[in-house]
Amino acid sequence: MPLNIRESADADIGAITAIYAHAVRHGSASFETEPPDEAEMASRRVAILARGMPYVVAEMPGAGVVGYAYVGPYRARPAYRFSVENSIYVAPDRQGAGIGRLLLPALIERTEAQGYRLMIAVIGDSANRASIRLHELCGFAPVGTLPAVGWKHGRWLDTVLMSRPLGPGPDEPPPDMQCSPDRAQ
Repeated sequence: MPLNIRESADADIGAITAIYAHAVRHGSASFETEPPDEAEMASRRVAILARGMPYVVAEMPGAGVVGYAYVGPYRARPAYRFSVENSIYVAPDRQGAGIGRLLLPALIERTEAQGYRLMIAVIGDSANRASIRLHELCGFAPVGTLPAVGWKHGRWLDTVLMSRPLGPGPDEPPPDMQCSPDRAQ
């Protein structure tokens, strides 16, 4: 299957919105209960890009955008600034075709190149074995499970937390700390 992983563009918002809407309506990966419209999805993308964070799409000839992935801040407080949370969504008719296995490594590579130190996966529903397996295959380790933390589709859902070190991981100080005055000589 020829597939192009590329930076997202404004013209991709329609496809991104449709993919996400299906996930919201029918899946448990997102804990949103009402799908956002194109204007909201465009606004969210702009916010990610304004931070300089990666937002990529998988494009298939003749089919257009069939998946997308991005990272956002893990938490807003300054000490978390070197950690990111990833999101990956694949069109329902393309799931199981290996698109996530191309999107996630591309996302990891771009994120690591920007100096981030930890990528966190917040996976909706412990029954979401495909997402858990994808993250395992890409070097993520389980961190924990928040049991019955969300209510959607008439049932309680868990959240599975997984993480993956980026770059040198926890063994080196963050980039903005390496040249502090007391280390200069």
